Amino acid sequence: MKIKTFYISLLCLIHPQMNGQINPKNIDIVRDAYGVPHIFTKTDAELAYGLAWAHAEDDFKTIQEGYLAGNALLSDIIGKKGFGIDFVTQFIGSERLFDEKYEKEISPEYKLILESYSQGLNRFAQFYPKKVLSKKLFPITPKKMFLYSQLQLFVSSKGDYWVKKILGDKLVYNTADDQVKGSNTFGFNSSKTKDGNTYLAINTHQPLDGPTSWYEVHLCSEEGTDIIGALFAGSPSIFIGANKNLAWAHTVNIPDKTDVFKLEMHPQKRRYYRVDNHYLKLKKHKAKVLVKLLGIPLKVSKRYFESIYGPTLKNNSGYFSVRTPSLFEIKALEQWWRMNKAKNFSEFYEILKMKGLPGYNIGYADKNDTIFYISNGLIPKRAPGFDWANVVPGNTKKTLWTNTYDIEELPQIIQPRSGYFYNANHSPFKSSDSLDNPNEAIFAKDMGFETYDNNRSKRIKHLIDQHQKVDYNDFKEIKYDHQFPKPFHYSWMNIDSLFRMKPENYPKVESILNQIQNWDRRASADSYGAGAYGILYFKLRKYYKKLPQPKVFTKSILYKALLETQEHMLEHFGQTQVKLGTYQKLVRGDKELPVYGLPDVITSMSSVPYKDGKSKVVSGESYIELVKFTPKGVEIESVISYGSSDNPDSKHYSDQMELYTRFKTKKMTFDRATIYKNASKKYHPR
Repeated sequence: MKIKTFYISLLCLIHPQMNGQINPKNIDIVRDAYGVPHIFTKTDAELAYGLAWAHAEDDFKTIQEGYLAGNALLSDIIGKKGFGIDFVTQFIGSERLFDEKYEKEISPEYKLILESYSQGLNRFAQFYPKKVLSKKLFPITPKKMFLYSQLQLFVSSKGDYWVKKILGDKLVYNTADDQVKGSNTFGFNSSKTKDGNTYLAINTHQPLDGPTSWYEVHLCSEEGTDIIGALFAGSPSIFIGANKNLAWAHTVNIPDKTDVFKLEMHPQKRRYYRVDNHYLKLKKHKAKVLVKLLGIPLKVSKRYFESIYGPTLKNNSGYFSVRTPSLFEIKALEQWWRMNKAKNFSEFYEILKMKGLPGYNIGYADKNDTIFYISNGLIPKRAPGFDWANVVPGNTKKTLWTNTYDIEELPQIIQPRSGYFYNANHSPFKSSDSLDNPNEAIFAKDMGFETYDNNRSKRIKHLIDQHQKVDYNDFKEIKYDHQFPKPFHYSWMNIDSLFRMKPENYPKVESILNQIQNWDRRASADSYGAGAYGILYFKLRKYYKKLPQPKVFTKSILYKALLETQEHMLEHFGQTQVKLGTYQKLVRGDKELPVYGLPDVITSMSSVPYKDGKSKVVSGESYIELVKFTPKGVEIESVISYGSSDNPDSKHYSDQMELYTRFKTKKMTFDRATIYKNASKKYHPR
């Protein structure tokens, strides 16, 4: 008892708000029929505390896992598997960045949000100590929160991609590595809608579980926050969503945000590198990780360095520095928080000028009938004449960029004459009608923007162009379309030969080949053609890894994979006709449902081996929020892949799965009276 009392007293010293500034009785957590928390407070600080508490009730484990990774403590929990991420966390120098910039660059009001969110998690840990994964993580502080967010942003900037390349001595950029991307968004204003309303589709493709899976919440304070949307574990504010005035979505984009520099080392003096006519000495650092092997804690350290270009690694070819704007910027979390509170497009655009987010496309719509798209990102302003897609010289200040492009200098469209925009992780220069698209020619090539289409982007554009104007049902049909375009081509590999193979020339797999070639290209759960193709697609993965660039599948390789597909069907299903939903499942605990979708259809799904020859979906369609602005206000419907809780004992662990697999949604509302009236539970945090 004395230990617990001491711990609470310690937290009071670290978090003065526990002495009275945050009163949990001012915080109402109102759970709806699906367990989604609607949190009502007087202040934004109380809102942050309530969010921390509610999310911890639903998924405290994942929140902690994220923070453990961001604070180089993951190895202490999962052993050597966590070493890589714990090393990267220290390698990027976020602790030094925080110490240098937090007091100067983060506003006092946002510091209060971070303190209050931290306090909520710490209070939860006090009352539920058995749920704490590592005592070393507590108490949570704003610094620990920032270290985790910086890790996520470095990864989203492809920094970890280049760290792996350096350590593996394979320093050539491979465009095929960009195939794992996610999300769709599209918006229509009144010139494209039959009812004169404004629509926005927020359609994310993320992991269905883990630190980057979505958590849905409604946040409402008397200080101007009132938003319904989703966030990642450990976030103190919503990342995508809608308030009463406006809504926005993110999709992944991959302009060139990260550079690698090869240093020219001194021929005799150890760890000195040349920059123009001078030699500078590398700073030496040591990442320290505690790894438990067979229950025995072992201290492991790995050296890394620092040059004027950035954090530096050594491999057999020399020393290489990594530089990306996310290593110098700490305002991302505050920018998202301010986006939550924006009231109109002018405010929203001004907030984008904070330049806190290192990337992500943004699709936007509002009650004033404004639609907007931007391929957002912190993209370096680079000197011409270098191959910026690959390794550049680190021996001259000519390559040492210090500035990034302003928001106004990025590809964007506002109020396109076509009345629509769309993005499916493809080229920003194909984001609306051809007359409205950003002009590719005016953007520097070394910005590295995508220039390709993919199957999702082609299909969305085709479906939009079928309608002179769309109604809301058309809008939803586009969102839930699960058909490949005809013909379809992947941006990362070529399987065109599959559709040129004559079935009669391959009698052993004639039935399978006929199913695929005669398939209507719909990734429906009850489709045999989709089932055959889904199994084949999985069999092609091992060949993909071995193929040189470009990744072209020959008929001989496809034939081998077709034989394996047939063997798989016979071994596990006893026949050569297998529906996609028989093979592919949405799985949560003991619940197993047939599910639609394949990689690169609009309703994209990616799966891994499950059991008895089946696969289970692990990423793809995740949080879906459909928004309509009308003269009477905003209307929202949403769904998530599993449920609002990660607790297997909760009824909300899997209660949205049936909606999700049947292309259905649940209605969401901002109306406080309705929310309280229909609540399944109302309470205060502790």
